[in-house]
Amino acid sequence: MNLTRIGAVIVARNREFYRDKAGLGWNIFMPVAMVLGFAFIFSNASEDMYKVGVLGDPAAAQSPFLDTRYVQFIGQDDATAAIDKLRYHRLDLLVDLRGVPRYWVNELSPNGYIVERLLLQSYADRSTTLQREAVSEREIRYVDWLLPGILGLNIMFSSLWGVGWVIVRYRKNGVLRRLRATPLRAGEFLVAQIASRLLVVSVVSVFVFVTTHALLGFPMRGSYIALALVFLAGAIALISVGLTVAARVRSEELANGLLDMLAFPMMIVSGVWFSLEGTNVWVQRIAELSPLTHMVDAARRIMLDGAGVADVGAEIGLLMLIAGALLALSAKAFRWQ
Repeated sequence: MNLTRIGAVIVARNREFYRDKAGLGWNIFMPVAMVLGFAFIFSNASEDMYKVGVLGDPAAAQSPFLDTRYVQFIGQDDATAAIDKLRYHRLDLLVDLRGVPRYWVNELSPNGYIVERLLLQSYADRSTTLQREAVSEREIRYVDWLLPGILGLNIMFSSLWGVGWVIVRYRKNGVLRRLRATPLRAGEFLVAQIASRLLVVSVVSVFVFVTTHALLGFPMRGSYIALALVFLAGAIALISVGLTVAARVRSEELANGLLDMLAFPMMIVSGVWFSLEGTNVWVQRIAELSPLTHMVDAARRIMLDGAGVADVGAEIGLLMLIAGALLALSAKAFRWQ
């Protein structure tokens, strides 16, 4: 083993890396941007561990429970909507401290159990009687709430990297230069990329859906046609995002950095893992710009609430609008070399 030759290869590879200014910049910028982004997302309640909805104005209520640390109290105007949030694990507990105190709890929520104990403890030394009401009708397990987000997340990663990063690799390896010599047009190439990735995404998503349904028995109360349309529209929109990133980028490192910059914020702020209830209001507005947000929200309404095609038509239309705009932009900006 010749250490001189090994050293020469190491030096050559390092020079290749730091001469790629765009890739080097993203390797430095991306971690800093992610840390600052997380700090901004959770700037409203960085230490709060639980979310309790309070009917009415929390500031006007008189209760020792409201002084509990590490609990975020969120005012709620609509009792029916608040109970739905509790059912979907967006709130851990719901209390009404006006008049005779009462509260609602989702008995399938581990956080709800803990916060209920805190509530009862705060009233232990008082003669006040608390009225307890469990969430009725369709209680939803956390895994039931989580599954639509996991399916959407799988579609997002497959769509972004399966198209965006691959096209950049084609450009770097000269594949696109050879394709340019054929009658193939840029728009035709991009449409073919969408169709190819859609086929892969659809097969994988169906497999994951069927397998997890067999293992977990999660609820599917809505229309399978509506669910398929939502996931197809979402996949097309996310593939179009990947195509836009890959339209001109020549460096795989830069492409990976750009895709990370798009994917990780979407993964955090699109409501895949947890509800954004009570987070920074600007984060909630930013989340509305993400295709993943609308896809996951629509899928949850279908699977958990029994929504049909008409009920999620707005989300499907918005996702297709995003896809059309990004596809037109990527076709115009696309370069073979």
